[in-house]
Amino acid sequence: MKVQGLQSEMQAMMLEATNSRPAASGHTVGADFGNMLNNAINNVNGLQKSSGDLQMRFDRGDENVSLSDVMIARNKSSVAFEATIQVRNKLVDAYKELMNMPV
Repeated sequence: MKVQGLQSEMQAMMLEATNSRPAASGHTVGADFGNMLNNAINNVNGLQKSSGDLQMRFDRGDENVSLSDVMIARNKSSVAFEATIQVRNKLVDAYKELMNMPV
């Protein structure tokens, strides 16, 4: 996946999130968020699998895979994983803040 593709996908998700369509219920919004989160995690997983596959092919001597391809794929998967960790940390912090609110 190219960086431009990832950036355009993130912009499309931002536009979709800010779209002013009325939600039918909280359940629909929760399902949309769940699907979006699931897609993001699957994307990170795909990047990590691709990186591992390229590294294994390079280690086995595949002439079609260069060291730069392996390093780029590895850095992409690393950045995506770090971003996922940061999102998870923010969600946990928000949950803790909600739990500490007086009722």
